[in-house]
Amino acid sequence: MRRLLLLVPLAVFLGIALFLYRGLFLDPAELPSALIGKPFPAFSLAAVQGDRTLSEADLKGPALVNIWATWCVACRVEHPLLNKLAEQGVTIYGINYKDDNPAARKWLKEFHDPYQLVIDDAKGSLGLDLGVYGAPETFFIDREGIIRHKFVGVIDEKVWREQLAPLYQGLVDEVQP
Repeated sequence: MRRLLLLVPLAVFLGIALFLYRGLFLDPAELPSALIGKPFPAFSLAAVQGDRTLSEADLKGPALVNIWATWCVACRVEHPLLNKLAEQGVTIYGINYKDDNPAARKWLKEFHDPYQLVIDDAKGSLGLDLGVYGAPETFFIDREGIIRHKFVGVIDEKVWREQLAPLYQGLVDEVQP
């Protein structure tokens, strides 16, 4: 019996090793979201630009809802593509996450503003409701305001072309008769 007790640490170690080994093959861009298929969370927050209060009713889909911040290096990498997508007619809303409002205004002036509306989430309350891990993250909403997809990380040309453009086009096609 005493010898069997010596095997317990080995069994625990093997269990932990298997758990961690499985994690090596997970895709961080595929972080699950409990909000898929549910309405965009209710909120009432100020706009980054102007003296307006915004709510979930202001987000008209199909659209992308992009979580970004001026402190986010990856957001700076992603931003030129968002400008390009906006020029092509893709509807994009921004959530300025845990950031300074004057810095956000300066960023949008300097790097151009691809967003239809920009929500000031300085305290991160909306980000918390969305289950945001950090920036950038992008949610896809349909015309009913239902979250259909979540993408974590930088959207670049390849990611857009191969993964996300078909999803967005599918949402657009649902609207058109």
